[in-house]
Amino acid sequence: MKKVLVIGGTTFDSIIYLKKLPNPEPQTIHYAPYNETLGSTGAGKALNLTKLNVANALHSILGEDSYGEKIVRGLESAGVQFVYDIDPRGTERHINLMDEEGNRISIFVTQSSSEVNLNIGRIEELIKECDVIVLNIIAYTKQLIPLIKKYNKPVWTDLHDYSIGNPYHEDYIDIADYIFVSSDNMSNYKLVVESWMSKGKEFVVCTHGKGGSTALTKDGRWIETPIIKDYKFKDANGAGDSFFSGFLFGYLKGKSIEECLRLGTICAGLCITSSELAYEGLSEELLQTEYEKHYLGN
Repeated sequence: MKKVLVIGGTTFDSIIYLKKLPNPEPQTIHYAPYNETLGSTGAGKALNLTKLNVANALHSILGEDSYGEKIVRGLESAGVQFVYDIDPRGTERHINLMDEEGNRISIFVTQSSSEVNLNIGRIEELIKECDVIVLNIIAYTKQLIPLIKKYNKPVWTDLHDYSIGNPYHEDYIDIADYIFVSSDNMSNYKLVVESWMSKGKEFVVCTHGKGGSTALTKDGRWIETPIIKDYKFKDANGAGDSFFSGFLFGYLKGKSIEECLRLGTICAGLCITSSELAYEGLSEELLQTEYEKHYLGN
């Protein structure tokens, strides 16, 4: 199978679970279970891809601190090929407040640098070695776009909860061949998706949380896929990256867009039953079993 290079996105997060998100007023919350774990979109994708036996490498930036050490240990113990550069601002950390519906308030306790001194030679070697680039919308990755263009590799990007007209995303939209996005901030997402496809994209996939997912293909087909309701909700962190990874896994296996959407749906469904970025028991074999159960059963 082809090798994937994931660029950008590692944090160390504190996840706080609440029945409902707090109102904007002074208050005391007397009980709030929490979990500390690896976070961010690059780690989520690399962990899922590794569990699915997709050859991949992850590049990110982190600090010379205890949080960075935890990230390195966590990724390497999971078998991820992790390459990083040092951010003088330290490791990015988030506090995520989660309610029982999966809604989230993310608080950036520390934020990574938008520009940092990178080992460009090492990154260039990673680009040369890979077949597919996943370029995450982490600020430091923008300085790598000219280098990525030099090698003309297919680029996938995940815009997350994109806001229409936000200039920050334009560089990622321009370079991407394949776009993933959430419809959370788009009242008419189809118009946006169509505008991107008119720029020559291969396809665009839009996720809608509990509303499932939609893909627009190059031949003009809209494909809708609902969620699988059997998965018991525990934690929504990482669900989007799990969906992306399951889809990419299927695509690299030569599956149809419809099959890829279904594989992404299974990965996301398994993820929400877990408190980690990737379902602990995820494997290629489990994915196939779940696919047969939910899509091929009588």
